[in-house]
Amino acid sequence: MNPLTENDIRSSFVNASRRERSQATLPDLDTLDWDSLDYLGWRDAKRPLNAYVVVEVAGTPTGLLLRTAPRVEGRRAGLCSWCQDVVVGVDVSMYVTKRAGASGRRGNTVGTMICTNLLCSQNVRRTPTASEVGSDDPGDRQRYIERRIDGLRERSEKFVAQVMEQ
Repeated sequence: MNPLTENDIRSSFVNASRRERSQATLPDLDTLDWDSLDYLGWRDAKRPLNAYVVVEVAGTPTGLLLRTAPRVEGRRAGLCSWCQDVVVGVDVSMYVTKRAGASGRRGNTVGTMICTNLLCSQNVRRTPTASEVGSDDPGDRQRYIERRIDGLRERSEKFVAQVMEQ
């Protein structure tokens, strides 16, 4: 992912009001490893039910304001619809977002299950097990990782496209 500035991020949101954009608590952009990110995702420290993702679609950053339900005790293990990692076993949350434009202003939303911590880029880059790949060959493992990265990018872009549908 290309590095983004605070202004890039705030202006990228397609389904947030000016007020929501200005109130978003951003992550520390100087500490991010941009080369290892397929999208930028974070939870708002001040508003724990808000989360944000910025996905590059055709080279253009497109940001979404997401909302989730209050945290309940215990794990919510499941399959993330973006990284689809079956080994890590992270918590997943249902994230819901308003559609962009007039459709969103009318209250239309879409939702999906995503890793609660929004670390899908990290999950797809982990070293796969031999049983996942079907081989111990390092080249096969690298190709497997590349396919997972491509899949994450494709699925996150499709979600953005759903949000953009009128």
